[in-house]
Amino acid sequence: MTDTHIPAAVTRRHPVPPGEFTFEPSARLVRGTIGEHTVVESTAPVLVWEPDQAVPGYVFPRADVRTELLTPTEAPAHDRHAGVRTWYDLELDGVTYPALAFDYAVEGLEDYVGIDWFRRTDPGVEHWYEEAEEIFRHPRDPYKRIDSLQSTRHVEVYIGDTKVADTRVPVLLFETRLPVRYYIRQEDVDFTHLRETTLSTTCPYKGDARYWSYENGEAVLENVIWAYPTPLESVSNITDYVSFYNEVVDIVVDGIPLTRPVSEFSGRLATRPRA
Repeated sequence: MTDTHIPAAVTRRHPVPPGEFTFEPSARLVRGTIGEHTVVESTAPVLVWEPDQAVPGYVFPRADVRTELLTPTEAPAHDRHAGVRTWYDLELDGVTYPALAFDYAVEGLEDYVGIDWFRRTDPGVEHWYEEAEEIFRHPRDPYKRIDSLQSTRHVEVYIGDTKVADTRVPVLLFETRLPVRYYIRQEDVDFTHLRETTLSTTCPYKGDARYWSYENGEAVLENVIWAYPTPLESVSNITDYVSFYNEVVDIVVDGIPLTRPVSEFSGRLATRPRA
């Protein structure tokens, strides 16, 4: 373990400018484990936003990483990181975790080690913790806020000409840099044309989500409706409420049709069949 002294090169640089590396110190104790083994534990992690990346990652002082388990290796075919100097395999209990760790050729980050995590499909670190709480998918962004507020607005949701939801007791979820999401209790949703799918996702701020597609004759929208059966405590009021991607459905609030927003999800949604 190192102390919490932060080198002068690691200074607060938010908000993130486009096309550049930005990074800043975090005061959280961060720990990553594989099985019963802690492979990284640090009270001096650094949050890193790679160029044009919406979510941050962590890097750690070398003294806080089990570097004796690391061996330099080739860059992986799935390399999603910018500015990497060296990739490392990690070997533990006779198992090799390919290209699990890396360091940056970036001024100010040369003495830190990162762990491949967000969108990694190969086996890797199994559990991450900030302080004593487990975190999922990627580190929580200190510049992102989530507020889920009970509302009395009249919210209607249409897919094509079909009304699929109508409520006067929605929960409105406000998430930094994303459209307002309108969560609707399931008794106010018409499931006639909704089909639950096998897709599941994990959000570090809300928990594990399940999904439905809309199918009505030739009109199909894949995985555009979701719910959190057991959300994290901070957003517990959306438990089993259903929400829709505003980007591809039509939402009317208090009689006023909303313009479909453009968000970081728009590109992915554009490739899905449309109603």
